Amino acid sequence: MPGRVAAWLNWVVVPPAVLGYVAYLVLGMTGPTVHGPGEFTPDDAVWVFAQVVMAAVGALIASRRPELPIGWLFCAAGLIGVLEGIAARYAVHELAGISGSRSGDRAAWLSAALWYPNTALLVLVGLLFPSGRPPSARWWVVGWLLVAGAALAAASLLLFWRVGGLELLDAIPHNLDAPLATALMNVAALVLAAAGVTTAGSLLARFRRAAGIERQQLKWLAYSGALAVVGLLLFLVPRVIGAGTVPGLLSLAGNALVAGGVLGIPVAVGIAILRYRLYEIDRLINRTLVYGLLTALLGAAYAGVVLGLGQLFGGVGAKPPSWVVAGATLAVAVVFQPARRRLQAAVDRRFNRRRYHMAQTIEAFSARLRAEVDLDSLSAELLAVVEQTMEPTQVSLWLRTPAR
Repeated sequence: MPGRVAAWLNWVVVPPAVLGYVAYLVLGMTGPTVHGPGEFTPDDAVWVFAQVVMAAVGALIASRRPELPIGWLFCAAGLIGVLEGIAARYAVHELAGISGSRSGDRAAWLSAALWYPNTALLVLVGLLFPSGRPPSARWWVVGWLLVAGAALAAASLLLFWRVGGLELLDAIPHNLDAPLATALMNVAALVLAAAGVTTAGSLLARFRRAAGIERQQLKWLAYSGALAVVGLLLFLVPRVIGAGTVPGLLSLAGNALVAGGVLGIPVAVGIAILRYRLYEIDRLINRTLVYGLLTALLGAAYAGVVLGLGQLFGGVGAKPPSWVVAGATLAVAVVFQPARRRLQAAVDRRFNRRRYHMAQTIEAFSARLRAEVDLDSLSAELLAVVEQTMEPTQVSLWLRTPAR
């Protein structure tokens, strides 16, 4: 049965999603340039590509675990998201610079009609992840919120049918000629946001009481979500501190992290449910924390040295001398390894205390082993080290007396 389902999904879900994304790109790159709603941007292209990844991951999950609704929800959400992108790009082709194109208005309406179910299905996946059920029956309030938002969105779309325009391609569809429809859609968006916040609360509640495999599964989702959140914060920093080289780099890093987080969420869900290299998440989180902090600290130090010495020797606003840049680069290279080791120890001590204490215990026993010659004393210490580090149910040590 799983094999037949997999073959069916391979032809019904993945090829249409890929071909749909190709059509989306062609329409986007050959379409007229517009600003505001309907603008073709790299962020929009990444989001639609995430829908393709979502559909592919959903097909894989549904073929391996057909009893879980998450795979089927991912398939539906991914295909809806790709179709939404195609409809938006076609509407831009028909409506840019002109108005009154009936096919363009219908395409814009279709794109507006698909945004709510696409987002609602993703919220529902978060509620059901990873077991296929909410943490408890009371969390089904999220389902009722989604149903209420769907009713409001449907009523709004009925009123939007009479109007059109590129305004329907905005993040929340609206049109000044249909104030009641716009108001209903705004309320539907608020209901959807409330459902999303409640779902985040359900994931937090699930994580607090989870253990073993379920805890590792939730870590994968949290890791991808954290990348997107950190990237969003970095993207917003330049708008606070102003323009310049450093803010430009922050925006670039923020966009990269947001894209990685958005694309990584469906991949993380697939890894978590299929349990492929599930326990690698601890090492991944550890390395991300260490190298992320190391990059931030060394980057800030490098920028501070270059800018400070550049202003000191070259004047305010002048280009730093080449020897300043070379010296700062050499200093960063020299302190890289010592800083990495210190940060690794700090991260282990703060976020992985068990591993840190285990390493300290083994290191102390190794030093004791080199100096101790009493076998009975070493045997007792070895048993204690094994109990502290491995935490077995029981442990025993057998010693063989050498034959004389």
